[in-house]
Amino acid sequence: MSQLRPSDVVVIGAGVVGAACAHFAARAGLSVTVLDRGPVAGGTTGAGEGNLLVSDKEPGPELALALLSLRLWAELAERRDDFEYEPKGGLIVARTGAEAAAMAATAAAQRACEVTAHAVDAARLPDYEPHLSRAVVAGTHYPQDAQVQPALAAASMLRADGIRLHTGVSVTGFLRGANERVVGVRTSHGDLAAGAVVNAAGTWSGEVAALAGIALPILPRRGFVLVTEPLPPIVRHKVYAAAYAGDVAGDEADLASSPVIEGTPAGTVLIGASRERVDFDPSFPVPVLRRLAAQAIELFPVLAGASVLRAYRGFRPYCPDHLPVVGPDPRAPGLLHACGHEGAGVGLAPATGLLIARTLTGERPDVDLAPFAPTRFAEVAA
Repeated sequence: MSQLRPSDVVVIGAGVVGAACAHFAARAGLSVTVLDRGPVAGGTTGAGEGNLLVSDKEPGPELALALLSLRLWAELAERRDDFEYEPKGGLIVARTGAEAAAMAATAAAQRACEVTAHAVDAARLPDYEPHLSRAVVAGTHYPQDAQVQPALAAASMLRADGIRLHTGVSVTGFLRGANERVVGVRTSHGDLAAGAVVNAAGTWSGEVAALAGIALPILPRRGFVLVTEPLPPIVRHKVYAAAYAGDVAGDEADLASSPVIEGTPAGTVLIGASRERVDFDPSFPVPVLRRLAAQAIELFPVLAGASVLRAYRGFRPYCPDHLPVVGPDPRAPGLLHACGHEGAGVGLAPATGLLIARTLTGERPDVDLAPFAPTRFAEVAA
């Protein structure tokens, strides 16, 4: 491994959020070193579906972040089309009248916030998804939703000029300067000086923050995805049940799941989504996988004859208020956080990276950072 050299910025974490922070900081003219104890996209990013969604977000700060991110993803795809960017749109479907009413109310509120949402009645649903179950009573089409291949996206952003990447390097502490300012990191390969440090360590960001004496309540939330054999085109959009948004916003530790189905350019179909807080339990409980498969078949009966090639597991970085932590930490000047995005990290990564870069260069952020402040948890505890 090449020698660690001082940089304007050190980013801890080579997942998609860390890659975006590094990318936009480098584009702003800063020298950036990215450190990860594993490979690029070796954590949550590598176990994600690559969703870029506004459809599952109610009006508020996270939706504002998502809208900015969608514009940036399109721009990144124009610059370098090497991460399977698909602006294919999303379709939320309801199976009861109550679900349809709640879905319509959410869409109406979203339309007031620059979200495009088209109501689709049962008779027109086959025009969007010919293989969708006829038990579905209504849908909402979100043409802004898109998808990327997350590991490829992280690798692509890390190729920007001005970024030095070191994998297999663990951060073990922080260097402090005058007034206890963070001026670099201690690592398994020696000390590395920097003008600022960005904590983008995903599910392990709380552990990294603790090295600086900072408490961040980021917890792992386990989820599984099934991958089918390559199939003829079956699913045109990102399709998910109306109950999915409620599962994402839920606080229960117990298992919750609702069908989320989409195709990929390779022809495979990805099937999710489950959520449960079980710490870092690495097991693969077969009942959960069966439940996901059964829920997918309920929406797309044609999948009953498909073979599942594999399943994979990931741990999403969960915050108690379901908002990410983005911005500088006044408790440790020189330390910034970009973490806690749970399952929305891929979708929110470019906006997060741009906001971090703006902060590092002293420019005004494009979105108000106050709702994402790292000190908000300490304020609640007090």
